[in-house]
Amino acid sequence: MLVDSHCHINFEPLAERIDEVLANAKENNIDHMLCVSVNLEDFPQVESLAKQHEHIFASVGVHPCERKGHEPSAEELIEIGKQSHIVAIGETGLDYFRVEDEDMTWQHQRFSNHIKAAKKVDKPLIIHTRNAADDTMKMLKEQGADQCRGVMHCFAEDWETAEKALDLGFYISFSGIVTFKSATNVQEVAKKTPIDRILVETDSPYLAPVPHRGKTNEPALVHHTAQYVADLRGIPLIEVAEVTTNNFFELFKSAQRV
Repeated sequence: MLVDSHCHINFEPLAERIDEVLANAKENNIDHMLCVSVNLEDFPQVESLAKQHEHIFASVGVHPCERKGHEPSAEELIEIGKQSHIVAIGETGLDYFRVEDEDMTWQHQRFSNHIKAAKKVDKPLIIHTRNAADDTMKMLKEQGADQCRGVMHCFAEDWETAEKALDLGFYISFSGIVTFKSATNVQEVAKKTPIDRILVETDSPYLAPVPHRGKTNEPALVHHTAQYVADLRGIPLIEVAEVTTNNFFELFKSAQRV
């Protein structure tokens, strides 16, 4: 049994064949998955999947790179986030990859609103960070994100960043990136992170793990990532599956096992 702790199965090309995607996941012993929101315009799709399928959970949030859609206040996020079928706030965070030279005040304010909402509804944060690790960790610490905790999704940073996240009570989630030959820093983190703080994910339809790299990703493929982490740590896949599943439900306390 495995949990895909972060996927976007409402995105194409997965949404158009959702029954097949879910059947493939079941066939590969992926018993639960968290479909993550990136904007409020598409949030109804995420919410609908969670309401239709008891093994799919939903989050609410606006990705740091979203520029054109509705900008939610902390109060709006709280109102949606307090519903029982919403298990997390995010994905949120900071991303300077394509906008390093801009005034990032808007992105910081959005991130701050998400942190406030997560603390208010007592649900964990799903953190995206790219080219912004120092500012991301600084804001999480200064704004008391240890009160709600969360997960560093699709982790691609170094051990120093991982330690800061762990000190705040956060979990580290490994995607297909950990299977990439060049991802030596991520592999080091996968070896060092306490096993009771590890999650696995696909971030599908992106970042398919080896041996499917470059193809469309889907929740069924998370077992490749789990196997790779197991091999790195020298433990059986069944142990990684059991521990990461328990970790998921320990962090996302409002998610119910089925």
